[in-house]
Amino acid sequence: MTPDAPDAARRRRFARAAGESWDVVVIGGGATGLGIALDARTRGYAALVVEAGDFAHATSSRSTKLLHGGVRYLAQGNLPLVRAALHERALARRNAPHLSNDLGFVIPAYRWWERPYYAAGMKGYDLLAGSLNLAPSRSLDAGAVRAALPTLRGDGLVGGVRYVDGQFDDARMAVALARSVEDHGGVALNYARVVGLPRDGGRIAGVDVVDAESGAACRIAARCVVNATGVFADAVRRLSQPQAKPLLAPSRGIHLVFDRRFLPAADALMVPRTADGRVLFALPWCGHLLAGTTDTAIDAIDEEPQPAAAEIDFVLSTLARYLDPAPRAGDILASFAGLRPLVGNGGGNTARLSREHAIEIDAHGLLTVVGGKWTTYRRMAENIVDRLMPQLGRGRPACATHDLPLHGHAVGTAPWWLRGYGSDLPSVLALPGADVALCPDHPALPYVEAQVRYAVRAEQARHVDDVLARRLRILHLDRVAALAALPRVAALMAEELGRGRDWIAAECAATNALATAQ
Repeated sequence: MTPDAPDAARRRRFARAAGESWDVVVIGGGATGLGIALDARTRGYAALVVEAGDFAHATSSRSTKLLHGGVRYLAQGNLPLVRAALHERALARRNAPHLSNDLGFVIPAYRWWERPYYAAGMKGYDLLAGSLNLAPSRSLDAGAVRAALPTLRGDGLVGGVRYVDGQFDDARMAVALARSVEDHGGVALNYARVVGLPRDGGRIAGVDVVDAESGAACRIAARCVVNATGVFADAVRRLSQPQAKPLLAPSRGIHLVFDRRFLPAADALMVPRTADGRVLFALPWCGHLLAGTTDTAIDAIDEEPQPAAAEIDFVLSTLARYLDPAPRAGDILASFAGLRPLVGNGGGNTARLSREHAIEIDAHGLLTVVGGKWTTYRRMAENIVDRLMPQLGRGRPACATHDLPLHGHAVGTAPWWLRGYGSDLPSVLALPGADVALCPDHPALPYVEAQVRYAVRAEQARHVDDVLARRLRILHLDRVAALAALPRVAALMAEELGRGRDWIAAECAATNALATAQ
C-alpha cells in the first residue's frame, strides 16, 4: 500500500459525502450515531455518519465494557428498561461474538439477609431475560464465593450470588459498526466537524462540515439530520435553535486499571450498593483488572475528562473494603473517565437517573437523541429510524439489524489482543510486523506492529491516540507501556500515512500529554 492510500480513501469519502444527496445524515460517531446510520442504510436509505473526532472518541470508548440489563435499574423497579436491555444483550452477543463474551459476576453477602435478597433479585433478572438468558443465576455459600474470588475479604462473609452478563470491547465495537455501515454502502467519516445546519424553507436541509485535518469546508445535503452527539448534544441543538434549553444532566464515570493479581479470577466482583448508594464493578478486562464506576454530576463538558482525586479515592476505599490485598494509588496502571449523556432536563441526581433515551424533534426538523447506553444502541437506532419514516417516505421498510452480523463476525478462540478482528484476523497477520511486539517490556500487552498498520489502512486511524486508546487499548490499560510504545507507533503511522518528522513530534507531544494527564 502506498503512503497516500489512506489519505486518498479519506478524500474519496469526503467527495462522496459532498457530492451525493443523503436520506439521513447522522452527527456523532459513537454507539448511537453509528447504530442509527447502520439501521437506516440496511433499510435501503442513503446514510452518512460524520464524527468530529475519532469514532467512539468520547463516552463510547470509556464505558464499563458491559452488555447488561442493569442491576441498578432492576433495584429501581424499571423492569421495562431491564427487559429491553437483556433482549439487546443477547442480540449483541449473537451479532458480534468476536467482540463480546459471557462474564460471571459474584455479589458477596456479609449479612444473613443479603444472600436470599440478592438471590431473589437475580432470579427476577433471569426471568426478565426469558429464553435469551445467558445462564441461570445461583446462590453460593461462603466457600464457593471465596473459590470464585480468591482475594475477597472473608471476615463476616456468609455467601453470595453468581449471575452472568455480557462483556465487550466498546471501542472496537464502534469500529465494527463504522465498517458495517460502509459494508452496506453507507459512509462513515471521522474528523469531520459539523459547524452549521443550513435550512431550506425553514427546515434543516443538511450539514456544513469542516475537515479537521485540511480545514476544507463542504455542504452536505440531507432529507433528515440526526443529532446523536451524546454529551455534546445540547451544543449541536443550539446550531439549530440558539436559545434551546438543555436536555442533559451529564455525569462522569471513572475507571481505574490494575494488575490482575488484585483479583486473579475469571469472574467479576459486583458491589450493588456502595457507601453512598452507587454500584461498583471490579472485573477482568484485557488481561488486567478494571474497577469502576461512579456517577458524579458535572457542570461543564470536557472533551478529555479525567478522574477527580475524590473519585479515585472513593473507588480505592471501596475496593479496600472487599479485597485483600487491596490496590493503592501507586498501583493504578491507567485511568479513564467518560461522560454519560443522562436525560435530566439539565439537573437531577445523576446516580438515580436511568439510561432511557429521549427524542426531540425541533421546529426546524433536527432530531436529537439523548440518553441510552451501549447495550441498547441497536434498539435506540431502530426507534429513531422509525420516527424518521414520515419524512423519509418509501413505505415503512422493516428494521434489518435484529439478526445482522457486524463486520468481522466470527466465532473463534483467538487471544484477547487479536480476537476483536474476527474474520479480518488473517489480513492483519499478513502485514509486516505480525511477529514484532509493540511493548516488548510489557508482556501483559502482547500487541504487534501489524495491528498499527492495519488500523491505518483499514480502520481510519488518523492519529496516534486513535491507535493507542481505541484500535488497541494500550493507553487505557497501562500508561507507562503506552509511553514506551509511543515513538514506535508514531513512526509506523507516519510510514503508512506518508508523514514527516514534524508530524511525529506533534503526535508524540499530544499523546504524551494525554497519557501523563491520567
